This record gives sequence, structure tokens and C-alpha cells, in this order.
Amino acid sequence: MTSISDLPNFGPKSQQMLAQAGIHTVEQLRQLGAVRAYLQVKRSGNASLNLLWAMEGALKGRHWQEVAKHDRLSLLMQLEDLEKASRA
Repeated sequence: MTSISDLPNFGPKSQQMLAQAGIHTVEQLRQLGAVRAYLQVKRSGNASLNLLWAMEGALKGRHWQEVAKHDRLSLLMQLEDLEKASRA
């Protein structure tokens, strides 16, 4: 299994946040996808949207700032849909 620390965009704090949410491997992150993983981390503590951008970038091989610039709206819409579904 590949460690989260092998991915770009993640520093020690991000890795710790993912671990606290039960996400320890790249495979787990891939299986969840960036948006679901972000929600899991958010439920476990305090997470900024920068973490969402970082996760998406890590999974797609892109810098988090590029993701924030180009994919922000799509990710926010997915996030909103999942949050609504989890409240229903």
C-alpha cells in the first residue's frame, strides 16, 4: 500500500488530519475520492477547503492551487450535493 506521504500537496498537518479521519493510504483516498474524503476529515475536525483542493490535486497529479483555480466550482457543487444527501 502506498502512503499518503508519497503524494504531492500534503504536509505533516494534512497527513495527520487524514489519519485522524481513518485515511492512511493512497488506496483509501482514491476509493473515497477527494470530496468524500474531505467530508470525512471535516467530520473528524477542522478542515479548510484548501485540503479539498490538495486531495483532488494529489489524486490527479496537479498542484492544489491549479485545482482551486480551475476545478473549484465543480468540487464545491459535488460537496454541496453530498452534504445535502447526508442530511436527508
